Amino acid sequence: MSCYLDTSVLFSLYVPDANTPAAISKTRAASRPLFCSDFAEFEFVNALSLRLFRRELSPSEIKEVLSFFRQDLESGSLRYAAIPSAAFQRAKDIARQHTPNLGTRSLDILHVASAMALGASQFITFDEKQAKLASALGLRLL
Repeated sequence: MSCYLDTSVLFSLYVPDANTPAAISKTRAASRPLFCSDFAEFEFVNALSLRLFRRELSPSEIKEVLSFFRQDLESGSLRYAAIPSAAFQRAKDIARQHTPNLGTRSLDILHVASAMALGASQFITFDEKQAKLASALGLRLL
């Protein structure tokens, strides 16, 4: 068993916001290992950069957040996995089958397809459409 964290959860774990208490609670209850994809890391870094652009975080705060993130990766409390190429084919299949009914966005599909291709049994997100898709495809939501 393992649990995939999407970017919304990663962000709330490292940058306090309205979802932080739920992110902490859900990840504590999750199966181990906790992991994210290289794609989620990219989105995480971009979300931090957007906060800098909006002047909601300072460069030193972003540096500190990224340091904590890297420490968690190095300690193994969070694992990192590259998206396997099979995830992209799976994402195309999911899009054809589920987007007409759920209205799921491309990048949300890629997170779910990545979790499945990486063998996750659990999935944590704060995105409602992404959660519906993950559930429809058999991932256990926390």
